[in-house]
Amino acid sequence: MYEIETNRLWIRRFKPEDWWDLYEYLSDRDVIKYEPYDVFTEDECKTEAMKRAKDDAFLAVCIKPSLKLIGNIYLGEREFDTWELGYVFHKDFHGKGYATESCEAVIKHAFTNLKARRIIAHCNPENTSSWSLLERLHMRREGHLRKNIYFKTDEHNNPIWLDTYEYGILAEEWELRS
Repeated sequence: MYEIETNRLWIRRFKPEDWWDLYEYLSDRDVIKYEPYDVFTEDECKTEAMKRAKDDAFLAVCIKPSLKLIGNIYLGEREFDTWELGYVFHKDFHGKGYATESCEAVIKHAFTNLKARRIIAHCNPENTSSWSLLERLHMRREGHLRKNIYFKTDEHNNPIWLDTYEYGILAEEWELRS
């Protein structure tokens, strides 16, 4: 397990006691609008915090100096030295650069220490904040998949199909970014 420190943030493994801070943003319908799950209850967040505490792919993003958990990053290993990036942040901390700062640090760590060859990310095309972040991270939009995935169904139990933007960046592109 690794920890990453930036100017304003501490990025670390989850702890079971993070459940309340996790609940503060995972119970917010606006925050999880584009996620593949519904809002979490307090009990579900207690379970989720314990689960994430055992999973190196989930990283808790904490603001200094209080070390309050304000969001999370997912960095999961895929095949061919490729890692997938994902993130969710408490809405009170949107627009302050915390997602950019933490994702940059995690990407740098992946390329430098985990020897990632490529990092990918997916988002809903309607989630402008998400794909704007990916572009600030110098990731390239590699595709727009039409109605390729669903997380929810309608009142007749039919899938509600969604589009996906795919983004990627190679280690050598990260090194050359301006």
